[in-house]
Amino acid sequence: MRKIDIFDTTLRDGEQSAGVNLNTAEKLEIAKQLDRFGVDIMEAGFPAASPGDLDAVRQIASTIQNASVTGLARSVKSDIDAAWEALKIAECPRLHVFIATSPVHMTYKLKQTPDQVVQTAVESIKYAKQFFPIVQFSAEDAFRSDREFLAHIVEEAIKAGASVINLPDTVGYATPKEYGAMFKYMKDNVPNIDRVKLSCHCHNDLGMAVANSLAAIENGADQVEGTINGLGERAGNAALEEVGVALHIRKDAYHVETNLTLNEIKRTSQLVSQLSGMMIQANKAVVGKNAFAHESGIHQDGVLKEPTTYEIITPELIGEESNQLVLGKHSGRHAFSDRAKSMGFDLDKESLNQAFKEFKQLADRKKEITAEDLWTILTQQQLKDSDAAVYELESVQVHYGTEDSPMATARIKMPDGTMKEEACNGAGSVEAIFNTLERLVDGKIHLTDYRVSSIGKGRDALGEAVVNLTFNGEEYTGRGTAQDVLEASAKAYLNAINRSLLQSKMKQLISATI
Repeated sequence: MRKIDIFDTTLRDGEQSAGVNLNTAEKLEIAKQLDRFGVDIMEAGFPAASPGDLDAVRQIASTIQNASVTGLARSVKSDIDAAWEALKIAECPRLHVFIATSPVHMTYKLKQTPDQVVQTAVESIKYAKQFFPIVQFSAEDAFRSDREFLAHIVEEAIKAGASVINLPDTVGYATPKEYGAMFKYMKDNVPNIDRVKLSCHCHNDLGMAVANSLAAIENGADQVEGTINGLGERAGNAALEEVGVALHIRKDAYHVETNLTLNEIKRTSQLVSQLSGMMIQANKAVVGKNAFAHESGIHQDGVLKEPTTYEIITPELIGEESNQLVLGKHSGRHAFSDRAKSMGFDLDKESLNQAFKEFKQLADRKKEITAEDLWTILTQQQLKDSDAAVYELESVQVHYGTEDSPMATARIKMPDGTMKEEACNGAGSVEAIFNTLERLVDGKIHLTDYRVSSIGKGRDALGEAVVNLTFNGEEYTGRGTAQDVLEASAKAYLNAINRSLLQSKMKQLISATI
């Protein structure tokens, strides 16, 4: 069968989602999981964007052994230089360089003629080939480009040394028939097209990103670009877990294969959702919590008699674990350690001991400890350095009555180690908590979004809160978990503040070494 390369851009295009802000440690954890998932190419970021992005790409490039790590660059020498600085230590470094080719982009954004755009693209590819063994060229907004001009610039890019040609539907405008036809046109009208792989990159503005990607494969694309859970700007990108499962389930239709380890899908999806703060809709294909739920009596009866009556994908295929009791209050350290390893966690002794301690505390309060609970505890420990407390919540209390204005009292440990306590009212309990914490924290804060969800099922399930706020003008995301959603909300609020302060310190350290 024809092999399709999977190009993951969760750490670059996915992080451009509104409200997503990943630090270096979180990016590393996602990168390692993407490697386990089996992606062929991993776009780790945009090194020229900032010293922090360059450092994150460098750390990923030095860590990942299986996937080829790439970075994005405009057709500008300084961008290419920054990418090489970040990627030169990678096992298999490659560059992803782009320039826009549609009339609207060339006229209004680039302010260049078509001939100038071709010259810029060719010069940047030739320059990049001095460093990178593999250069991918992307014609930004390819779908809305003139076909003859697109074929011309692709031909010249190949002559200049490009190994992969990407033809994106940058604004999600294409239909599957039209997008597939563009790839066929390139195959038929670019003389040297057989020297490169064609890649597709689809956005989901009209809900057709996955369908368009599959249409591109049908018409000669050998590489698919996308993100986990379909993260990305605006309505997001093609969801790679959907593409991977579709190609597997419908091998009879597509006659292709990938290197993806499909039973890592659930774990990968959970990790990206948790660290990005972007919850997965219940009816999301493949990974939504209702993906294998059957409410209709007719459906239930059919599935009980023969699962394939209504299930074309088995939960086991994507690594979906049973939500049954996995460990209990009497479980020992050895069983806990074995379970952590089987879930893919590699914790040092100190982190494992702390995770075990938190597990025992939860087991005393909660009837059943589920896989989701363990995932939360272990992930938090694995990322403890990136979420180190600057402000630390000691206690929070809320006085609430239907006829009274809620009053919150919070005590936190300050950065200098002292304790400070404040109380404040609010229109609701959560607002009272946030108003109180705002008094305790030194800085200008503006809340932009707040979400609460349960981890697992049942009245004793853990609650997870996600807070988006601006702190001194910059946007950050915070997460917190607890059985009490008010406590989780307070933790999430402080977590966002702590992440902003830690990121500022990291920027200072990086700047000092440059």
